[in-house]
Amino acid sequence: MKLEVYKIDGSKSGETVELSDAIFGIEPNDHVIYLAVKAYLANRRQGTHKAKERSEVRGGGRKPWRQKGRGTARAGTIRSPLWVGGGTVFGPRPRSYRQKLNKKVMKLARKSALSYKAKANQILVIEDFDFEAPKTSKFAEILKSLNLDGKKVLLLTDETRNNLYKSGRNIPKVNILEAYKASTYDLVNNQILVIQQSAIKKIEDILN
Repeated sequence: MKLEVYKIDGSKSGETVELSDAIFGIEPNDHVIYLAVKAYLANRRQGTHKAKERSEVRGGGRKPWRQKGRGTARAGTIRSPLWVGGGTVFGPRPRSYRQKLNKKVMKLARKSALSYKAKANQILVIEDFDFEAPKTSKFAEILKSLNLDGKKVLLLTDETRNNLYKSGRNIPKVNILEAYKASTYDLVNNQILVIQQSAIKKIEDILN
């Protein structure tokens, strides 16, 4: 598949890039995409939830009333789970939600996500660019010239570009990542995937 390379002013540069069919043209596997996204969201969870159980709630050491003669149910502690203020039965405890996937599964999931994007014409290749200093207004102008303002955009760069990242991080619905850091979740969680020209080779090197 060949795609036009665009300049930051929205015009065509006259160059084209060839996208590898082994990465951008495979038959997508929905199940591995599901597994990769599920694992990504699970691994983001802190798992620090905690509820106090019967042995952890303060008080309740004394029997509240005598066993017999009151006409009510017997009670041994005011911290019973049946009482207001009592402990929780089988409450949540801190635990890890981490899920592990094989490298081949993760690689296939990213290839499948990129293939879906290519089939839907949701990939835009742009010339390499960076800023000398962070400037959000300049980045917003580039999005407007590419007709991407207001859309959910993921920009993949070939390397770490701090000024570019700082220029776009305050713009809603815009995410900027190095190509090798993009997960399956990142690749599917956008409307338009914008890739810098030199980042194409990085992606192909990683996924081949």
